[in-house]
Amino acid sequence: MPSVPVTKMHGTLNDFVLVDCRTRELPNPAAFARQVCDRHAGIGADGLILVLPSQSAAVKMRIFNPDGTEAESCGNGIRCVARYVREHGGPGEISLETLAGTLHANVVSFDPFEVRVDMGVPKVDPAMLAAAGVKDAYCVTLGNPHVVLFVSALADVDLAEIGPKLSAKFPTGANVHAAVRAGPQRLLVRHYERGAGLTMACGTGAVACAAAGITLFGLKSPVEVNVPGGRLQVEWDGAGSAFLTGPAAHVFDADVALDGERATLAR
Repeated sequence: MPSVPVTKMHGTLNDFVLVDCRTRELPNPAAFARQVCDRHAGIGADGLILVLPSQSAAVKMRIFNPDGTEAESCGNGIRCVARYVREHGGPGEISLETLAGTLHANVVSFDPFEVRVDMGVPKVDPAMLAAAGVKDAYCVTLGNPHVVLFVSALADVDLAEIGPKLSAKFPTGANVHAAVRAGPQRLLVRHYERGAGLTMACGTGAVACAAAGITLFGLKSPVEVNVPGGRLQVEWDGAGSAFLTGPAAHVFDADVALDGERATLAR
């Protein structure tokens, strides 16, 4: 029975199965993602990350959702890749080729292990969803699309219900976030991610929420973003690149056995 070496990692409990494809090939990553991310029949994860060789950056990163669709970028996943590369002989500062462009990550702490990522320039569009008849929701693009809902309390919105409905208004879907302003530099946020559902954290979503708060409500950078899985920090001057800082955790290394439609830990 064939097997694939994998590394399980997470960033603020947003968890991933990582496969190093710089020296090996994974023939059907979409199918593997559906198998390995299954929390009942597989390892269980919010996504599959492939680390690949790149001609324009230190590494190339591809990320697949549990339903097999491919995402453009992932802030928590980038931090995990940065840690993986650093712990496998690479530098503490790396560039990563993604579908959202080339991003840069820098290891800033080893205990706890934290990584700061240049996430690119957020584009906040306050009018897009208002034109579609959706109130108090704002579109933010960060290489991938986001909808940010500002609410008085997180309990006021059923994100599991409204997330898929708002996501469906975009041709390729969108990540949907509920955010509460908890101070001049603090947000409370919950996430619905296309292709994954409710997650403990979303790195690009945290940046999108902070950017919307800075643009629309005068939040001050840096913004502390409290998510179910922990705390993230977003720095943005309102014009240039936004920076995301947060933890990256190694969980375990294992071999995954492939058996038809299932992917389980090899014995």
